[in-house]
Amino acid sequence: MIAVIVAHLVAAALAPPLVRWLGVRAFYPLAIVPALSTVYAALQLPDILAGRSPEVVTAWVPAIGLEIALRMDTLSWVLAMVVTGIGTLVLLYCAQYFDLKDEPHLGIFAGSLVAFAGVMAGLVTADDFLVLYIFWEATTILSYVLIGYHTTSLASVGAAKQALIVTTAGGLAMLIGIIMLGTEHGTFRISEILANPMAGPAITAAVVLILAGAITKSALVPFHFWLPGAMAAPTPVSAYLHAASMVKAGVYLVARLAPAYASLPIWKVIIVVLGGTTMLLGAYRSLRQRDLKLLLAYGTVSQLGFLILLVGLGTADAMLAGLTLLLAHALFKATLFLTVGAIDHAYGTRDLSRLTGIARREPVLAVAATAAAASMAGLPPLLGFVAKEAALTGLLQGDSALDQVALVVVILGSVLTFAYSARFVWGAFANRPGLAPLRLVHRPKPLVIGVPVALSLGGLLLGPFSPAVENVIHGYAATLPASAEPAHLGLWHGWTLALGISAAIWAAGLLMFRWRATIAFWQGAFSFSPDLGRGYQRLTRALDRVALEITGFLNRGSTPRQLGIILLTLVLAVGATLVHGVTWPEEVRWWDSPAQLAIAVVMITGAVFAVRARRRLRAIFLVGVTGYGMALLFLLHGGPDLALTQALVETVSLIAFVLVLRRLSGRFPDEQRKSRRTMRTIMGVAVGSVVGLVALSASAVRSMEPAGESLFTRAKDYGGGANIVNVILVDARAWDTMGEIAVVLAAATGIASLVFIRRGSLSRARKRLQQPREVRAQNLQGTAPSGESRWIAGGEVMDPNRRSTIFEVVTRLTFHTLVLWSVYLLFAGHNEPGGGFAAGLVAGLALALRYLAGRRYELAVAAPVMPGLLLGAGLSIGALSAVLPLFFGSPALRTWIFDLHVPLIGDIHLVTSLLFDIGVYLVVIGLMLDILRTLGSALDEQIEQEQERKEEAQERLKERAEEKA
Repeated sequence: MIAVIVAHLVAAALAPPLVRWLGVRAFYPLAIVPALSTVYAALQLPDILAGRSPEVVTAWVPAIGLEIALRMDTLSWVLAMVVTGIGTLVLLYCAQYFDLKDEPHLGIFAGSLVAFAGVMAGLVTADDFLVLYIFWEATTILSYVLIGYHTTSLASVGAAKQALIVTTAGGLAMLIGIIMLGTEHGTFRISEILANPMAGPAITAAVVLILAGAITKSALVPFHFWLPGAMAAPTPVSAYLHAASMVKAGVYLVARLAPAYASLPIWKVIIVVLGGTTMLLGAYRSLRQRDLKLLLAYGTVSQLGFLILLVGLGTADAMLAGLTLLLAHALFKATLFLTVGAIDHAYGTRDLSRLTGIARREPVLAVAATAAAASMAGLPPLLGFVAKEAALTGLLQGDSALDQVALVVVILGSVLTFAYSARFVWGAFANRPGLAPLRLVHRPKPLVIGVPVALSLGGLLLGPFSPAVENVIHGYAATLPASAEPAHLGLWHGWTLALGISAAIWAAGLLMFRWRATIAFWQGAFSFSPDLGRGYQRLTRALDRVALEITGFLNRGSTPRQLGIILLTLVLAVGATLVHGVTWPEEVRWWDSPAQLAIAVVMITGAVFAVRARRRLRAIFLVGVTGYGMALLFLLHGGPDLALTQALVETVSLIAFVLVLRRLSGRFPDEQRKSRRTMRTIMGVAVGSVVGLVALSASAVRSMEPAGESLFTRAKDYGGGANIVNVILVDARAWDTMGEIAVVLAAATGIASLVFIRRGSLSRARKRLQQPREVRAQNLQGTAPSGESRWIAGGEVMDPNRRSTIFEVVTRLTFHTLVLWSVYLLFAGHNEPGGGFAAGLVAGLALALRYLAGRRYELAVAAPVMPGLLLGAGLSIGALSAVLPLFFGSPALRTWIFDLHVPLIGDIHLVTSLLFDIGVYLVVIGLMLDILRTLGSALDEQIEQEQERKEEAQERLKERAEEKA
């Protein structure tokens, strides 16, 4: 079963190139995958009939006990046959329905359709609730892609969003219910939970939440409006997703849970009320539609309510009828949707007020569609008649009030179903005088006719052979309580009450069709059906408006205001908890040494003065005091590695701030009055006090031993290193580090995008990279003007008033030492303070020195590469170190340790995690280089251009003044 799902996903990935290569003919090989899946499912039938359910369990995430558990019983088999069998025919239909010239994104469509078939197969065979939910949400996403396939159509995109929001909301409620149910039972295995169902308020709440997911997915009232909107999708999508597969997911889930939870009092109320209301409302709305596709859409809503009512009623007879109707509905509704697609494709319209004479022009299609509509109306000898007879027989034996309500609803709904079925046949194929014959746009190809015919023939053949269908599905229906006189499938059971009711339904349906004009008039005059779709639109607009107002109130583009709101929320919410009472430690040790107290006093003083500072540069350096003070505290607590990293990060931050300050005024804005600075001081004290008290309270309620006590031993065993911090980063928590360097790469890209936002900036950046090489070549050849210093590459083009010979000399003398130190930190970091992150910061600071000495010319000479190259290389090396162990049968990011003795050098302790550390090293250097090029070089160029424009403007003013004089 896993192979079936994987095969669909592989075919989905291959679909786009296949469509580019073969065109629409690519649907033929793609159809082979669901066809083979159908064959596989058919081969499992003997085991299923014998009571042996094929089962596959594969560990997925062992750390949390998550496994891919698939199981095929009778219910899963029926749904799998529907999903894969009809999926095969729909793909064949697509091969002759679409024209590649009119569909530029057909490859994505084909891949999504094949993937959807595989995901649905996984959903109906999943034996783990969490796995089922993953497949459930995958169908939601794929349906969004397929409904919104016409991306240029506002109706298509809007319908896709509507379906996504509604079904996702139900899916989230369902997830909560699944977690509650699995937690109560101690397992998420569906077969185990349903074999031993529990009771209680928590179980009832969980089941109701799961039903919410089923109700939204199967478009029951009040969420039915998304399904007619989804008709904006291409017709094959409507035939497959909204008739045969996706909307059946909710029906499947209700049928799966019914044997265990149908006895809950709330269950039957929800099923009968919502299912019955949906059946009547959908059928009523269907009678008002002029678009054949919308007529079928509302009919589908009605039939889904009927299906939920039957499979959820909680009796063996109703389940037998429900599963039979599920199979019949998939056949006749897919036939009818594909028929509408063929008519629309051939004649350019599906408006029943314009269609005429189609039966004479397409007789084969007309016969197939009429047979399918007859099955939908419940006429013999079709499978729809068999299912409806079984439903009436089972409902007639009900003795509760809800059973009687269900019987009345089914009778009334069946009358309406007969009426709109007749209206469909009349609207699609009747020859009506007074209407102009339609022009043939495209001659229907064989498969466009043949696929609906095959599906309709299936409904016709299964009617007489319905006892064989009963032999298959009886095993699952038997899991529910049986009645005194069980219902059976068949075309003839004698002159029964159910047959009499059926005859009355046909007669009433014919009368409704005969008086369709009168009924349409009264429907228009007394419209009582609520338009919940319009209500949804109003609700989403209202939510958008509320969100806009709240955002406008809280976020007015002021960073201090936004930060103040966040901090005030922290103080009020967390502070209220502290006031109401928490556990405090019995004894508090304020410091271990006087040095800690002295550093704390300096940090507090720096913070207070930073808040009250009027000049930006002064405030930045005062904030730096707190950062360097924290580094000293790390050092006093025996964390030299953390102290080094903190000091380096603080230095880099200061450099970045100073570079940015060149574009800002020297003082803070004038409106920062004394009162506001005082308020900020109070806010800072409040936040610090709350965080400190939380930490103090947390230390008093510790229930487990501190993890740090065993980290050293675990670091030695796990990564073979003595530097705990480095081993955690590159061994124990390497996946976290991998994600962090990916975020760093994204941040660097964002910084560059913000600065290089003007057109042509990237080309100028490349020129800046080329220019210093030429300058350097001139200096090396001795072509620089005499008397100019060769300590820096761009000395001859820099402003002499902004140069410092001492700084240039010191930079040249220390640069290589800093680079060598960074390499040492990189290699020594596994056992000594250092590592890839700290080493990269040291190398980046060395580049910063070169930039400060010679600006962008010197920086380009020191690092003549684009930052993106270093960032990408670092991330690639990190990914390579993760993948390599897999080729040797080990887990990803596994570390190997080698102790080697090299002559003349000595013993070498080598760990393979060094490769990962090198990747981190390159990423950090790339980030530093990106900061220096964007906040440094790019701003330099902007400042110089502004200065040149200013000087040119002054020259022009001077020239004009001279001309006037």
